[in-house]
Amino acid sequence: MRIGEVAEQAGVTTRTIRYYEERGLLGHGSREKGEHRVYTDADVTRLQELIRLRDLLGLSLDDLVGLVEAEEARAALRGQWEESATDEERLAIVEASIPLVERQLALVQSRRDKLDAFESELAEKLSRLELRRSELHRGTRA
Repeated sequence: MRIGEVAEQAGVTTRTIRYYEERGLLGHGSREKGEHRVYTDADVTRLQELIRLRDLLGLSLDDLVGLVEAEEARAALRGQWEESATDEERLAIVEASIPLVERQLALVQSRRDKLDAFESELAEKLSRLELRRSELHRGTRA
């Protein structure tokens, strides 16, 4: 697929795709010199997942890069796990994995805390508005 087709499928602009490539979030599409970039279904899937994470968690691009870097590091460690032969090697892999997951979890929890605070704010506003409506209804009946 060419970049325009990928952008349409993912619901983003071609500029977004190029920017994600510049930031290392997405591969640069394969191409011969002077040819258009060509993307695979795997590239589209990765882009859609990045967009989903960005939108779901309300991530900045820097946060998204951090989340992806941690996930890629974990994927590399999973590969090492398969090749490891001793408990000592596997312990080292587990020890290296824990801070990566902690970093990802902290990011998700931070976003949830902000959403919870916003939800509480809106619930309080709604309660005040409903109270005011009730008071006004009583005043118009008198």
